[in-house]
Amino acid sequence: MTQEYRKEKKYGMVIDLDRCTGCGACMVACMAENNVPFRDNETDKLKSITWMRIYQLTNGKSYPNEEICYLPRPCMHCEGHNGHSPCVTVCPAVATDYDRETGIVSQIPTRCFGCRYCMAACPYHARYFNWWDPVWPEGMEKSLSPNVSPRMRGVVEKCSFCFHRYQLAYEKAASEDRRELRENEYQTSCTQACPAGAITFGDLINKNHAVYKIKKDPRAFRLLERLKTNPKIYYLSSREWVRRAGDNYHPEEETGKIKSHQ
Repeated sequence: MTQEYRKEKKYGMVIDLDRCTGCGACMVACMAENNVPFRDNETDKLKSITWMRIYQLTNGKSYPNEEICYLPRPCMHCEGHNGHSPCVTVCPAVATDYDRETGIVSQIPTRCFGCRYCMAACPYHARYFNWWDPVWPEGMEKSLSPNVSPRMRGVVEKCSFCFHRYQLAYEKAASEDRRELRENEYQTSCTQACPAGAITFGDLINKNHAVYKIKKDPRAFRLLERLKTNPKIYYLSSREWVRRAGDNYHPEEETGKIKSHQ
């Protein structure tokens, strides 16, 4: 299969915040699928690892006018400017890179030497440092996914859009002499696990994929768009305060006491 037949793709997600209940099923599915290590005591969030984290947002009002919104946050897989996302730009070891074939920001643990520049550069706090070698409860090692290597201590890790699933699907398509994947052949674990159907995954530039159409919804927004990181995660919400919070809106911008950076 020659390179000329490989069309550029930009895989991404649309997450409907009006559907998300904050159940955490996406977090559990992500950890199980990608062999994400955990500790006996997960109260120290500076040392815990979760590729998908759910944040609770509030409109800041008191009952009965209080509103709650749950926001799942995987890696944004920023395109940045022509593929120069913040983390890729600063990594001295080329342990993270922007794959132009898929639009996925990769993370290669065997290249990483733990300088953590990428963590400092990421405005979404989507990267985590391994402070310890994973220790699995007795017998659990038998249930680990054979498609994802557990990471050693001293390296950074993050969401990969379950890239191993893309590789498996692509190999299957190649064996069937197909050059393109069907939409349902490559889906992330969090997408499939969401009981509310709040997560939609696919190729953002493929007109036949659901995400291409949904991202054009007038309710759509991206986190910290003013930074121009061009993330591939879109969110939907019919609530104005949620969309403003997504771009780090400050209430005093409206009064003119501080100036917007837009």
